[in-house]
Amino acid sequence: MALGTATVAYELRFDAGRICLDLLATTHPEERLDSTEVLGAWIVGSGLVPQGTDLTHADLSWLVGFRELRRCVGKLVRGAPGHGNGLALAHVNAAARAAPPAPRAVPDQEGALVRELVGPPGCAALLGAIARDAVELLTDPVARAGIRECEGDNCPIVYLDTSRGRRRRWCSSEVCGNRERVARHRRRAALSRT
Repeated sequence: MALGTATVAYELRFDAGRICLDLLATTHPEERLDSTEVLGAWIVGSGLVPQGTDLTHADLSWLVGFRELRRCVGKLVRGAPGHGNGLALAHVNAAARAAPPAPRAVPDQEGALVRELVGPPGCAALLGAIARDAVELLTDPVARAGIRECEGDNCPIVYLDTSRGRRRRWCSSEVCGNRERVARHRRRAALSRT
């Protein structure tokens, strides 16, 4: 499955710091996983599979599976650990049991080793890789302490703050950070005119 349009690649974001958090970002500012083509672009863009991996076998059940895992990870990431999220935790744990897609190294046309998958990945294998990432994030106290929600206006994106001093405020300095700087500039300009 190839990227449908350049717009798809532009709209998908992979800057949250973890694959499971990048999956959460697919809801903002609207539902991004609205077709199997976009889901395929997200799977490739996230690095779950190498470029060129055949995903034509993905169907609507994949969309349902990815959205459900996203919902459960979101509940766990945004909530207090182990408080009222038993069903979400059970779902993530069940998904994490699936073996991730098996990679292998093969020579490319120039003789350099590149990664490819042993066979077409199944939905459960891909969900398993994301669920394992979520389990690792949620059970690592240092990483969990770095989970932040963007301070941008109306931006619910959750990211992992690995900045020096852990003072990152926005999901992306180029997106929400830039909007904040522009808004601050406009407020100062408006005050100077009065």
